[in-house]
Formats: sequence, C-alpha cells, structure tokens
Amino acid sequence: MTEITPAKTQELTLDINKKRARIAVSMVYFCMGLAFASWASRIPQIKTTLQLSDGVFGSILFALPVGQFLMMPFSGKLVTRFGSHNILKFALPAYIVVLSCIGLVHASWQLAVVLFLFGVTGNMCNISVNTQGVAAERLYGRPIMASLHGGWSLAGFTGAIIGMLMINLKIVPFWHFVFIVAAILVIIKINYPYLIRTEPDKKSNEPRRKFFMKPDSILLQLGIIGFFSMASEGAMFDWSGVYFKDVVKAPESLVILGYTSFMIMMAMGRFLADYLISKIGRRLLMQICGVMISGGLFTSVIFPYLVPSTIAFMLVGLGVSSIVPTVYSTAGKHGKIPPGIALATVAGVSFLGFLMGPPLIGFIAEAFGLRYSYAVIGFFGIGITLFVNRVKALQVN
Repeated sequence: MTEITPAKTQELTLDINKKRARIAVSMVYFCMGLAFASWASRIPQIKTTLQLSDGVFGSILFALPVGQFLMMPFSGKLVTRFGSHNILKFALPAYIVVLSCIGLVHASWQLAVVLFLFGVTGNMCNISVNTQGVAAERLYGRPIMASLHGGWSLAGFTGAIIGMLMINLKIVPFWHFVFIVAAILVIIKINYPYLIRTEPDKKSNEPRRKFFMKPDSILLQLGIIGFFSMASEGAMFDWSGVYFKDVVKAPESLVILGYTSFMIMMAMGRFLADYLISKIGRRLLMQICGVMISGGLFTSVIFPYLVPSTIAFMLVGLGVSSIVPTVYSTAGKHGKIPPGIALATVAGVSFLGFLMGPPLIGFIAEAFGLRYSYAVIGFFGIGITLFVNRVKALQVN
C-alpha cells in the first residue's frame, strides 16, 4: 500500500485545483462560443426578416467588429488594472444580455446599434478569457491554449445544433436567445469561483503616451497572422449560412449545415493542436493550416454544391482552428509586456480582419456575387502560409 505523505497530499490538491481551474476557464470559452454561435445561427433569418440586401447587411455587420476594435485598448487596460476574473464577472453577463436584445430588433439601425454593443462587451470578455488562458498555461507549464479555445468551438457546434433545432421548431430568435442566456447564467454561477485570480498590475498606471507608442514588432507580426485568420473566420461566421442559402441552394433545414460542419472541424482541430505543436512545431502547423484555409475556400467556390461545399467548409474549420490560439499563446508569453496589454495589441490587429472581412464579402457580393467574395478571402490562407516564416517567436514550441 502506497503511503500518502503530506507533501504528496499537497501535490494532489494542487493538481486537482489546477484541473478545476482549467475546466472553469474552458467553460467561459464555451459560454462565449455558445452566445456567438446562437447569433450566427439566426443570421440568415434575421437578414431575410429585415429584408436587407447583401451590401446593406455587410455594412450593418461592420458594427460588431467596430465595437470590438474600439473597445480593444480599454479592455487591455482594464484587465491589467483590475484582473481578468473581475472583468469577466460583469462583462460576460452584459454580453449575453445584449445577445437577447438582438432578438428584439425590428429595423436595420437597431440591429447595427445592438451589434456594436455586442462587439464592445464581447471584446471585454475576449481579452479577459484569453488572459485567463495564458494564466492556465503557466499553471500547467505546457501549451494548452488551443484546447481551451476548443471549448469555444465546441460551443459553436452546440450553438449551431440548438439553432437548427430552434429554426425547425419555428421558435423566433428572441426566445431562442433567452434560452441561451439562462443556460449561460447557470454555467457562470457554477464555474466563476474556480477562475484563476490574476493579480492586478499596479504598474499599469503609467503615462498615457506609453500606451500609444509604436506596437512591439513581434506582437505586430503575430497580429497580421491573426488578421488573415480572423478575416477567414468572419467569412464563415457571418456568411456561411447565406452562402449555403443563396449559392449552394441548400434546403431551408440544411442552410446551417455549412456553419455546423465548419464548427465541428474547428473544435476537433483545436483539441488536437497542442499535441501537433509538440510533434511538428508551431510554424509548420500554421503553414499547413494556411493551405487548408485557401484550399477549402477555393473548393467551395469551384464546386458550389451541398456535399463538396460541406467538405470544403470542414477543411476551412481545420485550417483556422490553430491560428488564433497559437498567436494568442505566443503573445501572452512575451515577457516584457503584461499579458492583458500584449493580447489587446495582437487582438487589435487581428480583429481588423474580423472588422474588414464580413463587410468586404458583402460589398464584393453586391457587385460580383457571393462566390467571388469567398474566392478573395481564400487568398488570406496563402498569406498565413507565407508570413509565418517571418515570425521568429513561432519557431519555439
């Protein structure tokens, strides 16, 4: 019989606490993914209900990433000053309340205002939870960021399935969103006590000018890679349902199939990414991911039919799965800059892709058709593959 010493007991306790903290952080990612996927699953219906053209709808979608982008510098400062767990206490409930408001819109301007607020609250959650992810990686002493982001993708799949069910049951978006809000509140209540208590950085009270200095070159390079990936993600999140409806001509009950297949493979890729990084390295993995993004988008353009497009969207899901978690993990380990500020810097550049991608698709679709807009986004995957070679920080596993 093995003797359990006090030291062994303490080690086991720390291990249990570490695992529980990881679960709690994963569940916050899950909540955010569930909220966003719920909105994404109802996009085609909301667009049709408000009778919006592709161009107008693309302009309205611009409001969400604008809110995220404008909140970026403030989120980094707030997280650094007050701690990520404290910010999440208020930001995540606000995020889901705004989600429910999307279901109440009856005019295009109302949708634009609510999406802007959705972006503002979402960004506060995003910087906070990724700061939690960096802290969790430090507890474990090895890469786990991709698997944490896997919680977000798993929620995206779950949200897509729930959305498909709600659509087939003819439940209006508002009551669909209220159901999601109630579920997320329960998850928050259970897991919030186990989040990692990040210490506020008292040194963050530096002169304002330091915040507006030229971005660190490493962070800027990571942000550019994130830009290409998030532009591709935005194409899938905001337009995949419309693509399947208008281009693939999928039956109404299968319009969400493209988004669902994308999210399934995105989740799978994130749960495998940490293992793959240990085997082939960050740089090679991200290069392969870039090729998959381009290959998937180009395939959906060349073969706009149900089965080929579904497979193509799965390929894109695998491609984007590892990019953002790897970029965020690398940024959080910068060393010279607090994680909250480093993540805000990288996310700021990355979210320009989210900012520009969906509206760009709308404008190109208005002029030439939705298929051609997806072809343009396909070149971003090639950009990832080529640009990764320039970032020395990605050469370390």
